[in-house]
Amino acid sequence: MTNISNIFFQSLISSKLHKNKMTTEFANVSQAPDPANSARDFNIGLALACGSSVFIGTSFIMKKKGLLRLASKSQLRAGQGGYGYLREWLWWAGLITMGVGEAANFAAYAFAPASVVSPMGALSVLVGAVMSSRFLQERLNLLGKIGCALTVLGSTVMVIHAPHEGSVANVDELGQKLLDITFLIYSVLVVSISVFFVFYLSPKYGHRNVLIYITICSLIGSLSVTACKGVGLAIKESLTPGGKNQFVNWLTYFLIISLIACVMVQMNFLNRALDTFNTAIVSPIYYVFFTTAVIASSAILFKEWNNMLPLDIVGSLCGFLTIIGGIFLLQFCKDVDLSLRGIQEKRVHNGTVPASPIERRELLRSEDA
Repeated sequence: MTNISNIFFQSLISSKLHKNKMTTEFANVSQAPDPANSARDFNIGLALACGSSVFIGTSFIMKKKGLLRLASKSQLRAGQGGYGYLREWLWWAGLITMGVGEAANFAAYAFAPASVVSPMGALSVLVGAVMSSRFLQERLNLLGKIGCALTVLGSTVMVIHAPHEGSVANVDELGQKLLDITFLIYSVLVVSISVFFVFYLSPKYGHRNVLIYITICSLIGSLSVTACKGVGLAIKESLTPGGKNQFVNWLTYFLIISLIACVMVQMNFLNRALDTFNTAIVSPIYYVFFTTAVIASSAILFKEWNNMLPLDIVGSLCGFLTIIGGIFLLQFCKDVDLSLRGIQEKRVHNGTVPASPIERRELLRSEDA
């Protein structure tokens, strides 16, 4: 009788353990992210990032065109302290276009990883370079065209190898990641270095070294991207049918305040850099520093690269370096007088190549003879 009771209780216990195991597995499966939804969100974020670059690149051309029209009317220019551009409709159209681009960029962070969205900003430089040669009659030389090709190539490589799945699904999960000791150490270091640069190095060396202002913008900018992604997640989750209203969550307002504070500091020192140094120097260096800081911050906070294969990590880094090369060619070499026709004419002038196909055939016949 005792044996029968033991067998009965053992079978009952094993049945309950099996049931608990099945329940746990079902819960894990239900909490796992849907690959179809992850791919959809990634594509939406990528489309928003690319669209943002198109709008922002176009806005620079429209505002520049408006300023040129103002200068042709012999009015006081903006660089001389004038505000006549406020009456120019084309300048306002450019400002609105930039607003649409920035809004799309803001929304992109809610769908795609920050390590994908930030490097896509290089496409705005590409759009601006191509459109300026078309509408502003600014010459795009051979090196500039190579830079455009490298920018597109690098962006494509980064998209192919980037992590396609978002690392956080809601604001509560983001809050847990913000309390991670590694990210807290990173945040303290960023704030400490920025304070040292702002109050000690900037007053002494800011007007002589472009890296002072750009370092401040880039470090604070990496935190602003984190806050931007958090605010985007709060809006996305609040507007989703059946989602939780995150605007009753104190973390949402903390992220909004942090975003505003970081953007104000970032824009302040970026304007100082642009006012003190050449734009052709500031733009590519700022892109490299800012994107590098964002990728580092994203890797620490969201750990988007933890599940990537070594091949994808190397591919993403190579794509980023390719974009950097393209941006530097577009900016630093835009005033170099270099074209295929110019190279051909120089070779003809030096006598290293015949000027026409007929002369080339005659040269070949003489060499055969």
